Amino acid sequence: MSQDTELIDALKEISRDKGIDQDVIFEAIESSLVTACKKNFSTSSNIKVIIDRSNGSVLVYVQKTVVEEVADPNLEISLEAARKINIRYGIGDIVDVVVTPRNFGRISAQTAKQVVVQKFREAEREILYKEYIMKERDIVTGLVQRKDRKNVIISLGKIDAVLQPNEQMPNEEYKFQDRIKVYVMEVRQTTKGPLINVSRTHPELVKRLFEQEVPEVYEGIVEIRSISREPGSRTKIAVHSRNPNVDPVGACVGQNGYRVNVIVQELGGEKIDVIEWSKVPEKYIAAALSPSEVLAVATCPEEQSAKIVVPDYQLSLAIGKAGQNAKLAAKLTGWRIDIKSESQARMTDFIPASAYAEFARLCEEDRDDAR
Repeated sequence: MSQDTELIDALKEISRDKGIDQDVIFEAIESSLVTACKKNFSTSSNIKVIIDRSNGSVLVYVQKTVVEEVADPNLEISLEAARKINIRYGIGDIVDVVVTPRNFGRISAQTAKQVVVQKFREAEREILYKEYIMKERDIVTGLVQRKDRKNVIISLGKIDAVLQPNEQMPNEEYKFQDRIKVYVMEVRQTTKGPLINVSRTHPELVKRLFEQEVPEVYEGIVEIRSISREPGSRTKIAVHSRNPNVDPVGACVGQNGYRVNVIVQELGGEKIDVIEWSKVPEKYIAAALSPSEVLAVATCPEEQSAKIVVPDYQLSLAIGKAGQNAKLAAKLTGWRIDIKSESQARMTDFIPASAYAEFARLCEEDRDDAR
């Protein structure tokens, strides 16, 4: 069969550019040629195809077992005929008999092209998968392309991602070519290529945005300890500084609120409360109820619950619309929270009188530290 150096050159180029092992391509072509040979020449013989790795020539063999008496010429060969090929053959050996059909070059060229195209697609899918699996649990920027039923399709450049209905912000309208940042929840390899599921509602989206916007968070100087979020409405984030000279809340908020406002704008106006984490539960819980003022906190560690007293005029602020502020504070801290106004607490002996003095002492400690 004539040499096909063009095929070899093409395979080398694909192997180099797409990172596909040449042997993998050759073996796939050889396997496909076996199938093509059986299909085109209607044979039940055991076919073997070998491509010369140096010049691209293709040889087709029928593999036959050496027997004393031939019963099936397609599968067997006599000892006498086998020894005409190689004197060393004996009963039971497998003999490769060259039977390359005429015009097989055309079939091999077509098959090789199909296999190369298939391997090219597989390699493209694998490259994309490896690229985006590294971005799982991170944020990426994409462009809104279209709506597919209730899903929003986001173009990430080389590949599209899916923003499912439950991962969409309730207050956002996704318009064609809108540039948005999304959190990569999952990257799965499928027969059609990588499937990327993204989110605009995941709490980690807020965390990654702070890492992008606040150098102290990215560098690990300021640590985000907890996040509670009601997407599109409000988020509470608890931060802690590993450096006593760095104010964690100030670092996250930025001068004149610039840093946090960038994130608020990215989230379509979602309010963000940045509070300082504390190992003292009473202080942490009081901070979590921001922007409400807190007069006293009494905790029950065994039940992981807390009773909070706020000024009468701030009860609705502490609880929030539909209980949102209290729910977010509870989720942020991990404590069950029961809130009453000062007058309600006094009337019902809600918490011990000593709790007011103890909480005032804790607050005074903070003021002394600040000085």
